[in-house]
Amino acid sequence: MKMRKLNITLLVIVFVFGFVMVSPVNVGAKPAKVQDHTSEVTVPLRFDNYYTYDMVIEALQKLHKAYPHLTRLDLVGKSEEGRSIYCMTVNNPKTGSQLDKPGIYVDGNIHGNEIQGAEVSLYLLDYLLGNYGKIKEITRLVDKKCFYVVPMVNPDGRYHFMTEGNSDSSNRSIRRPKDDDHDGLVDEDFPDDLDGDGNICEMRKQDPHGNYKTDPLDPRLMIRVKPGEKGEWSLLGREGIDNDGDGRVNEDSEGYVDPNRNWGYDWQPRYVQWGAGDHPLSGVGLKALADYIGKRPNICMVWAFHNFGGMFLRGPSTKAPEAYHPKDVEVYDFLGKQAERITPGYRYLISYKDLYATYGDFCEWMVMINGCYGFVGELFVPAHETFKTFKQSKKVSPPKVDEDPAGKIFSPGIEWERERLRFSDHLAQGELYKPWKPFKHPTYGDIEIGGWIKYSFRISAPFMIKDMVHRNASAVIFSAKHTPEVSMKVFEKKKIGANLYRIRVRLVNSQAMPTMSYHAQMKNLYPKDMLRVFGKGIKVISGGKINNLYQDDVSYKEYRPEVQFLFIPGFAKVEYQFLLSGPGTVSIKYTSLHAGKILKTIHLE
Repeated sequence: MKMRKLNITLLVIVFVFGFVMVSPVNVGAKPAKVQDHTSEVTVPLRFDNYYTYDMVIEALQKLHKAYPHLTRLDLVGKSEEGRSIYCMTVNNPKTGSQLDKPGIYVDGNIHGNEIQGAEVSLYLLDYLLGNYGKIKEITRLVDKKCFYVVPMVNPDGRYHFMTEGNSDSSNRSIRRPKDDDHDGLVDEDFPDDLDGDGNICEMRKQDPHGNYKTDPLDPRLMIRVKPGEKGEWSLLGREGIDNDGDGRVNEDSEGYVDPNRNWGYDWQPRYVQWGAGDHPLSGVGLKALADYIGKRPNICMVWAFHNFGGMFLRGPSTKAPEAYHPKDVEVYDFLGKQAERITPGYRYLISYKDLYATYGDFCEWMVMINGCYGFVGELFVPAHETFKTFKQSKKVSPPKVDEDPAGKIFSPGIEWERERLRFSDHLAQGELYKPWKPFKHPTYGDIEIGGWIKYSFRISAPFMIKDMVHRNASAVIFSAKHTPEVSMKVFEKKKIGANLYRIRVRLVNSQAMPTMSYHAQMKNLYPKDMLRVFGKGIKVISGGKINNLYQDDVSYKEYRPEVQFLFIPGFAKVEYQFLLSGPGTVSIKYTSLHAGKILKTIHLE
């Protein structure tokens, strides 16, 4: 509960709750009065703007209504503030139950400000369902696989980010009240949308002793002054006031529990990992989601979409625990490099090595505890915000950064800021940057408010959404195609003696992903695949894996030879031999958590 001064509270209520962004959100539009958006959500869905929390829920409901024969809509649980977390399952029950098929899990918006993951999730659903029966590859995929899609892991975050004043980086965490500044109050000093435009921008004040001056090439920007040079401006931080009168501004916003640092693998307390929470899965919605996933052991491929950097990240998420098995790395390399081709400008990277360490990470929990393969998709590519000629774009040079005399980087570089402004001016018609305007601040006096709006820097401009969501959904689809796909053939049936028969069975995995990850095998995370031979009046005398078919080299199992435990590598086959007494009808059954079930019968005469 926010503890604000009464006069400021009334002001903020008028600005924030009296006006909301029209949805789908036009990133540059001024706030408009609340209206019913029911008629705006149609199937097929639009992807030229961002959907609000309510519209994401409505989109899921309408997709379910339009394709009831292929979908199931489950309420996974509720968030801290009681908002719904939904999962849509896409499966064709006519071709098998969901748990008998490879499961592909996709989610987005685990961080409140990282809204594009929900758009990728919705696009994937819309594309799979809308093209079933139209595109041969999609029809085959939906018939053979099962998709679990959770567009909003953090619905509270999405709601507050889109309906209240925020910067591109604020309102990230779970909405759990916390006394950040240790004054006995909770969440009493949020940033304040002082001018009521739906954004938390920057504050600056004219100051001849300030550290910044106006950029001579673009007066909207500021550059750092050199030692001994006269300044013009002091930056005062994000838009806001000292709500609790403690002499600090914006120091106690929503209680910070990072929903991507709160999972049950390699979790570390707050002094190691900021935002970890009191214990793993302390988030109400996260615990519900973990329970939901636990009941779907067929999940073998995971995609978790975030919003910045243009990256496909795989683990390890930290250096400490253990390296991935080399054979698992081969699978990641195959999928990751193809994803790079599908999405130009994105890079396939290792989380801790190429970015930074994250403890209690969701995707790593899915990989290391649940035995899946998983990627984190970081969606926004800053380099795509460009306004250059063909010749200029061919010049490969990293963006320059400004440095102080000690060599410490303190800004992303004025050249990059100028380029972003040209992009905003000419491709977004100036809507991504707010011109500086005067404001009478209760503490700082005469100041100016301006800068980049919340729908910039981390979030693609509306005209770029369709390309982004289609390419990333295509990366998911490629990996889904390469979840294990097993065929079984009895390639020999031979009588070798009086009432004695030999049968040979071949299992072929035509896709890149093994039926069980190598990590899962090492840690015994779940049962191996099982091949079972049985029949009335049939006795299995011996059985085992064929090492060399032509030399009759077989590793026979000593006990219960009728049951063989195995796994099938990607793009590979395994063969088994059984000696049986008969005659009669023989059933051969293959069962796998990630590759489904196959049953064949033969008759021994």
